[in-house]
Amino acid sequence: MKLNPIEKAFGSGFFTGYIKGVPGTYASIAALLIYWIPGFENPLILISAIVVFFFYGIHLGSRFEKFYGEDPKECTIDEFVGMWIALLFLPKKPEISILAFIIWRIADIIKPFPANKLEKIGGGLGIMLDDLVAGLYSLMILHAIVFISSL
Repeated sequence: MKLNPIEKAFGSGFFTGYIKGVPGTYASIAALLIYWIPGFENPLILISAIVVFFFYGIHLGSRFEKFYGEDPKECTIDEFVGMWIALLFLPKKPEISILAFIIWRIADIIKPFPANKLEKIGGGLGIMLDDLVAGLYSLMILHAIVFISSL
């Protein structure tokens, strides 16, 4: 079984999964940079990207597991989904984006319940679901912070 170049590019979060060190963080930075493309924050575009990457990520996550082993660090498409979920419906301001990045990375690393249970599902579904949940937690925290602080 071999991954084709398109699967490698998307599954690895545009090759961030192959960077030594902290590929999840690199992928989150790449997702944040894409978010800053003018118009990408439009909910229709952002939600469409989340849905496409989520479902394609399920497929790719399973393929990456067959090639690299269980929950491979090379598969970082899930970080894009989580990062983008964290940014939904928020004002597009640098300070909010930086805060979103920090909160998202903490949630992704800590994996609060039920994210910690969902990653144990295995395969592409488990890879994607835990980040979806961590992204939703981040989204709720960020909206509360923005509401309270008037950022």
